[in-house]
Amino acid sequence: MSQLSDDDLETWTALATVLEWLPAALDAQLQRDAELTHFEYGVMFALADADNRTLRMSTLAGYSNSSLSRLSRAAARLETKGWLRRAPDPADGRYTLATLTDAGTQKVGQAAPGHVETVNKLVFDPLTQAQTRQLLAISRRIMKAIRTEDGWRPPPGSDH
Repeated sequence: MSQLSDDDLETWTALATVLEWLPAALDAQLQRDAELTHFEYGVMFALADADNRTLRMSTLAGYSNSSLSRLSRAAARLETKGWLRRAPDPADGRYTLATLTDAGTQKVGQAAPGHVETVNKLVFDPLTQAQTRQLLAISRRIMKAIRTEDGWRPPPGSDH
């Protein structure tokens, strides 16, 4: 049976703990301050940066590493609140477009400061600038080991 070295096991358990604790902390802040889950905020954030605040649901599912059914349930909740609208893609009716409404754009703007504060407090403030650059490089390498395609990235010059 293969085993991790003591150093690797210590590193893995620290990373696994971060992977468990960080999403819960982000969800708690967004739920408390904006009545959103982190997943819902991520969907809305990606739409806010998209051309015409619109993306295909399949594209959003890829960005969020989500099944279409999970994304559809979240989109339905966001639609109920008036923050998102879905419609068939006029270019290809087999696809559904998700569009962030004006109210959704306002909600992202309202939620962003608290979310940014939480991300800074939990992720960036404890790190030096060099460690932040290392975290980016390490994260991208792990992403590439999991999947060959890129994850979502904000467009150049994004103000979020």
